[in-house]
Amino acid sequence: MKLFNLSGRKTLEEASPVAFADWKDAPHGTAISLPQDVEVEDLRSHLNELTLIVLEFPIFRDGRAFTQARSLREYEGYKGEIRASGHLLPDQAIHLKRCGFDSVALPEEANTQDWDEQLSRYQFYYQNTAVSSA
Repeated sequence: MKLFNLSGRKTLEEASPVAFADWKDAPHGTAISLPQDVEVEDLRSHLNELTLIVLEFPIFRDGRAFTQARSLREYEGYKGEIRASGHLLPDQAIHLKRCGFDSVALPEEANTQDWDEQLSRYQFYYQNTAVSSA
């Protein structure tokens, strides 16, 4: 796996996220992997302790992680790193960034140039975003 930085912020490359199922009964560690069927509100009292939340895209057509990221940034005020993991395409780079993701976990064979090209594709946006620098 290699990381692609969407936000320009420093990423936590060495972090080892704990599965939410293991973490929820006895919260430990500062990095978790959150499946799409968990509400981000379940993390509210622990957000200050978490430095990395990995949001999963188990299949291409399931985009609930976009909503989770936006909720973490916009409604919960989460300031740590949000990383996308799973079935993703370079075409989604801009939307990931605008929803609040900082990085994407890519397979080793992924072409990061495709991701860079997508990030520089548009210069102006008409819609609001969950992050101010997108």
